[in-house]
Amino acid sequence: MTTTRALAPELREPARRLVATGRIRAETDAESYRAAIRGRRQLTDFFRSELGWELEIVESAELVRLHKRRADVPAGRGPRLRRDGREAHLASKEVLALVALVCEQLWRRPRMSLRELMQAIAQVCAAEEPTGGLPRFKVVATDGTGKADARTSRLNLVDALKLLVAEGSIAVDADLERIAGQDDGDLVVSASRERLAMKFSSLSPALLGLDALEPERHVAALSADVLTDDVTAHDEPTVDDRRLLAMRRLIDDPAADPLDDPAPMPYLHTPTGRERALEVVAALGFSTTARRDWWEVTDPSGVGTLVAFPNGRRNERQAALALLDAVNRRPDPRSALGIAEIVELFEHVRTTLPRWAAAYEHRLPALARAAAAELVAVGLLVPLHHDTWRPTPGVHLWKVRVQQNAAEPTEEPTDR
Repeated sequence: MTTTRALAPELREPARRLVATGRIRAETDAESYRAAIRGRRQLTDFFRSELGWELEIVESAELVRLHKRRADVPAGRGPRLRRDGREAHLASKEVLALVALVCEQLWRRPRMSLRELMQAIAQVCAAEEPTGGLPRFKVVATDGTGKADARTSRLNLVDALKLLVAEGSIAVDADLERIAGQDDGDLVVSASRERLAMKFSSLSPALLGLDALEPERHVAALSADVLTDDVTAHDEPTVDDRRLLAMRRLIDDPAADPLDDPAPMPYLHTPTGRERALEVVAALGFSTTARRDWWEVTDPSGVGTLVAFPNGRRNERQAALALLDAVNRRPDPRSALGIAEIVELFEHVRTTLPRWAAAYEHRLPALARAAAAELVAVGLLVPLHHDTWRPTPGVHLWKVRVQQNAAEPTEEPTDR
């Protein structure tokens, strides 16, 4: 293995944490932070040469930040929120817009009360309301705006603050869950300007000419490494572009399809590409299962991934495993899978185990969609259209063993 592609053993865990979360904070993971500081040059060279990602280390902010820019942004991935003890869900566009607005206000004034922050954001949104550029944000019930709308705005803002607190960009002096339930509650929000500045991963949006581009091309522009004179130019991907695309999918996604590369000879099918990919994955301490039509990369330590599948005893996770087992038993495992077939499977399971998934007794279609979503998240199903999915080659890498305990049924995978 070349020097560039090798990582010192003590740098593998910090590198995997950066892949999973994009940041290491001194206050939450002092050991990994110190290791990253000591090995900053090797980590920086590795991420830049092998993945095209920049590593930013600001010791005064006590933060290590990996800027993971991808032109093929995973559509179903993003910050997740939990409300009222419910299952975590993707943050809405309104919440993400409020994250940006909060950062803008705290950049101007690093310490504000929640009421001051709400008023400032309401003024900005009101100024943009005629153009529809920002979501409607009302904090006081007025004519045309009921209490429910004002409460929704407040809850969305609290969700945005939760995301920023979780990543360490801001701090609050009171419990956000309690404040969310109080229409007149207040707290103080403070931020580090150094950490706010480290949030930016793209080139300056003002210089990218986004207004001249169609919305579907904004991601490509924001993920560009350099400014170009012609923002509308379409260049054929170079070998290096194809390499970076393949490597980023291997490291950042639960699975990768080599045939996504439109070239006559996909990069991962070439001897050089396959060897380099295996070296990079091994350098991070990941495990790889490679087929000609499918690559699956996993982290035995669990540090370098936010994917919990197949662990967990929730009904939805158990249903996903039962579905995965059934898919492999079909005459044609790769054929399209409709919701009716999944519901029929769960009806059969409940005939044998009537107590299983009792909460979904009259809502099996909802359970079917939840189970399919679990498998979509780990790259084992691909949505085709409404309530129809296509299994990927990754299903062949799994073998499920169903065990029924005395207390309740569970489903666990065997070694792959």
